[in-house]
Amino acid sequence: MRRHRRAARLTLEQLAEASGVSARTLSDIERGRSKGPQERTVTAVADALSLGADARRQLLGLARGARLRDHWTRPTGLCELPRSVDDFTGRAAELAWVDQLVRSDLAPGVAVVGLVTGSAGLGKTTFAVRAAHAVRAGFPDGVFFVDLFGMSQRPLPVDDALALLLGALGVAARQVPPDTHGRASLYRSLLREHRVLVLLDNAASEEQVRPLLPAGGAARVLVTSRRLLSGLEGVRRFVLGPLQLPEATELLTGILGERSAADGEPALTRLAQLCGGLPLALRIIGNRLVSRPDWGADELARRLADEERRLEQFRAGDLKIANAFGMSYEQLAPAARRIFRRLAVVPGRDVDAALAAVAGGTSAEEAWDALDDLVDLGLLQDTAEGRYRFHDLVRLFARDRLQQEETAAERTALAERATSWLLRTATAAGAWFGPADGRPEVPDAGLVGLAPLASPEEADEWLRAGVDNWLGALRLAAEGGRHTEVLGCAESMGWYADRWSHGPHWHEVFTLGATAAAALGDRGRHAAQLNQVAWVHGVQTLDAEAVLRCTAEAMDLATRSGATAQVAWAHCYAVPGYRLLGRLDEAAASASRAAEMFKGLGDTGAYCSSLVNLGLCLRDQGRHEEALESFREVVALAGDPGSGMAPGTAAFVRRHALAPLGGSLALLGRRAEAVEALTEATAPGERLDPGHWQADALEQLAALLAAEGRDAESRLAYERAALMFETLGDADAHRRCAALATAAP
Repeated sequence: MRRHRRAARLTLEQLAEASGVSARTLSDIERGRSKGPQERTVTAVADALSLGADARRQLLGLARGARLRDHWTRPTGLCELPRSVDDFTGRAAELAWVDQLVRSDLAPGVAVVGLVTGSAGLGKTTFAVRAAHAVRAGFPDGVFFVDLFGMSQRPLPVDDALALLLGALGVAARQVPPDTHGRASLYRSLLREHRVLVLLDNAASEEQVRPLLPAGGAARVLVTSRRLLSGLEGVRRFVLGPLQLPEATELLTGILGERSAADGEPALTRLAQLCGGLPLALRIIGNRLVSRPDWGADELARRLADEERRLEQFRAGDLKIANAFGMSYEQLAPAARRIFRRLAVVPGRDVDAALAAVAGGTSAEEAWDALDDLVDLGLLQDTAEGRYRFHDLVRLFARDRLQQEETAAERTALAERATSWLLRTATAAGAWFGPADGRPEVPDAGLVGLAPLASPEEADEWLRAGVDNWLGALRLAAEGGRHTEVLGCAESMGWYADRWSHGPHWHEVFTLGATAAAALGDRGRHAAQLNQVAWVHGVQTLDAEAVLRCTAEAMDLATRSGATAQVAWAHCYAVPGYRLLGRLDEAAASASRAAEMFKGLGDTGAYCSSLVNLGLCLRDQGRHEEALESFREVVALAGDPGSGMAPGTAAFVRRHALAPLGGSLALLGRRAEAVEALTEATAPGERLDPGHWQADALEQLAALLAAEGRDAESRLAYERAALMFETLGDADAHRRCAALATAAP
């Protein structure tokens, strides 16, 4: 008031004369002796000062708030906190987060607000209520709960929420301001000076929440929402996730009480797994068992194992998990709903925006928008790699929506479109790594705009990240008898497989390719796929008998069909089988024959691969100088621009030759040369799947460096080797290298 009076250049006496309020009363107000003057007094002063609308509203609000503070009463019972369940389990880290939140102090004028987000069924409300009860003793002025009904068709209006909270704070209905601004101002003024905790549950939007947040002071606010509410500034965020399996089993056991012992831990653990860590699902299953004493947990687990009927099993009385998901689904725009339900039939655990666009029949930009909405509502989980994943039960809900809302013909067309797109994209991606190393031809122009095929690096990234998608499509195509597509995809992976040599899927890929070729009656291509299966056994399973069995069948088919190149590859891929059996003379003969045939065919890359095999055979026989000649010829050809090899292929075969070259030099006592070769062979470069040849080369290099007194470099090489052996699943080699790395000076 003093500020407004001075701005008007009035003395106390002049303002008293203009307002009709005594000078003494005005003096008491300005000196703080009268903190909550009557409304008619403040109105008369505001009229005398000719205050504008905002200044007038502020002055009246401050006086009203002061009057209410002077007459503060204990909470009225409105907005009472719901009860907490007695079988609440786990969430220790999350409860600690809330405890730390309410104890924290920020700068003046900065509010302490916590936001808990997560998808349907995660128990956000149950958790928040439990947390509020746990910290209740620290809020002597009250703990208040308001359900904002964010997932309903009619979320609670802000005015109504403010009226509820003001009533809980002791404001009589006749004293509640009529407008949103006045209510929010009064609400904030009360929160500033009273230690209360406000739990705003199930928020719909930032606009609904903002007026309900304090402007600093002793109050604390905790908000829960399915939406991320990313527009809220200055809040501390916690994303609630599913329960871990031990906690989920403990919760189910707690719900069941005494009968849990009869059900047995294995059955309860299996049920908890099928619930996917969702507290709502666990409560539904637990309640079903408790209300039906004659049911057994193992029998219910068998019912849930059936994906076709699993979703309908998650219902108990008025609890139904599909309803929880359905509330989020109803919030979506039609395009986002369409993408959501159609993603349920796309093969694989996760998807990218390009595949979502194909499934939804929309543009990539529209797919991105829809995916953002799905993540915002917790119907999809996003990853740092830009991919999106369903929770298992949410996927079942999406599939149910697809069956309910789209015809059988539409679903069939969707599956065919997604499968074809995945196979064509995978085939084009794999083609980047063929001997030509050139941009592959893409028959469908639509692929260019959606699939990341601009370079070998992007193709490699797509193949690795989306392996579940294109492998799933390959299986579906094989089941549907689409042999030409299956074979084309498998053939494109032949050269790429070397760069991901320990991928667990290659045996299945090339076996499906061989089956497709046989169905098409193409002996030459059948032989090629059997050779690839032999390669898998030689690199991954180390099954010598399987290697020789596959190469023998491939050689027979290739000979009868006149596929000379596949005869040569059969000789080449037979070498690891002979070496594993110790039949070194036969191994060397096969490698020599393969090299001779590839040289005649003018296939320099394959010729180099055969020379590396030959060198390994010669080294095993103790013929180190001859082995060196083979390896050096490969290195020379790889460095010769006129060799006919594309740069990518040349770099690849060079590294494969340098590793055994370094090993042979070490055996001959030529340590310095060996270190140089092994260093180049194991240097970080193009992305290659770790193979035993790399790990062995690193271990050799580490030992040589240690012998030369280069301890720091040796330790680093041992550490890299240990990491590779761990990736390869070779526990003994991992422990050996890790111990040597630790022991290095």
